[in-house]
This record gives sequence, structure tokens and C-alpha cells, in this order.
Amino acid sequence: MPDRDLLSLWEEVTLLSIWELKDNAYGVAIRKSISRKTGRFISYGNLYFLLAQVTRKGFALKNEGDPTPLRGGRRKYFYTLTEKGKKALRTSYEFQTCLWRGVKKPVFD
Repeated sequence: MPDRDLLSLWEEVTLLSIWELKDNAYGVAIRKSISRKTGRFISYGNLYFLLAQVTRKGFALKNEGDPTPLRGGRRKYFYTLTEKGKKALRTSYEFQTCLWRGVKKPVFD
């Protein structure tokens, strides 16, 4: 399996969050999802770096939402997975499943 087909852990968590959030995948919601999944604080700087990275690599698309009065006329940017992103997540899942196959209960001494 070529390295370019494997996602980094943070890319994987980001794409998984986008996939789970569906039509509600925008910055704040993605950040909350990532923090919930990892138990770690993620800054907006790191979040937007990750989102730019998965977008640049063709795993996700960034779409502009409509401006809303609640946000002072500012727009939200929503993210969706591309087919390439879905394939990368499937590959990552299959890789992890194969990696741990046959391991009963890992004990790390």
C-alpha cells in the first residue's frame, strides 16, 4: 500500500468528523467533534490548517454558505467529503482492521 494512500491520524479524524457531521460540517462543529473524539484541545489555527490540507489533497471540498444575520452577515464555510476522501477513509479503516486482526487483547508492558 503506497504511503500516499494513508492518512495521517489528524487527517483521518478530520475527515471522519466531516463525514459524521454531514450537512453541519463547518469549522466550530468540526472542532468540537475532533476534540470529543481525541480528548484533546485543538486550536482554530490547527483546525484550519488541517481543513486546508485535506482540501488541498482533494479529500474534501469547501463550500460557502449563505450569510446570516446571526453571524453579522458573515458566511459559514461547510466541508464535504469527495469520493477520494471517502476512499481514503475506507482504506484507513481497512488498514487499521488488518493491522489489529488476530490481536486478542493488547497489553503493553
